[in-house]
Amino acid sequence: MNTEELKLILNDKYLKYNTLSFIDTDPISVPHAFSKKANIEISAFFTSAIAWGRRTNIIANANKLMRLFENDPYEYVLNSTENDWNHLNNFCHRTFLFPDLKYFIRALRMIYLEQGGLEKVFSEAYGKRERIEDALLHFRSLFFSLNYPARTGKHIADIGKGASAKRLNMFLRWMVRRDKSGVDFGLWTKISPADLYVPLDVHTGNVARAFGLLRRKQNDWKAVVELTNSLKKFDAKDPVKYDFALFGMGVFEGIQ
Repeated sequence: MNTEELKLILNDKYLKYNTLSFIDTDPISVPHAFSKKANIEISAFFTSAIAWGRRTNIIANANKLMRLFENDPYEYVLNSTENDWNHLNNFCHRTFLFPDLKYFIRALRMIYLEQGGLEKVFSEAYGKRERIEDALLHFRSLFFSLNYPARTGKHIADIGKGASAKRLNMFLRWMVRRDKSGVDFGLWTKISPADLYVPLDVHTGNVARAFGLLRRKQNDWKAVVELTNSLKKFDAKDPVKYDFALFGMGVFEGIQ
């Protein structure tokens, strides 16, 4: 298969899966339930943070968490007290447990009250050199600048140690990418979609290798960079749009 043939396939699958019908079966459906910017950001952040395992479980638990936040996550994060958190103590998603949830609330409160919010934190770190890597590293350092449980550190990826940062890259795709389909939000305008990285998971990795877009065997940061650079050959301004194509072919068409 030559480059032009592969581009036609990727574009066709991108158009097939980047549609409103995709939303209902994907974790992005959770932030789509909100209209206020801060609620979209915070619900998307929590949803992406627990986005591993079965998608049905991810969606169910993320929606459960939003109900526990009284369907106003911004208000809850900023104004709830630790005494209000007792009803959260049974929440869990796989290894994401109550101690992790409590710290996430405290860290997000600090980010919104002292740092100007999630968009400002990511955008300012990115803006100095227009590098997503800088934003990811800065965000993690800031997020864990409070006294945090050691167990919680694993829930925010560290690309400095080679992590693929699938969930953070997915969160950034949701916030930054913008097109006419209405799936991704495109709320953050100071980060260029051209600089985003693919949210690499088992499905996208397997399909990418099947099409010769990725040679590295491990799903780590080096693989993320390699795959994203391969996809830039097809669309340098919006390479991560092909996440829809690779993920869709892996999940819905069984390509491995």
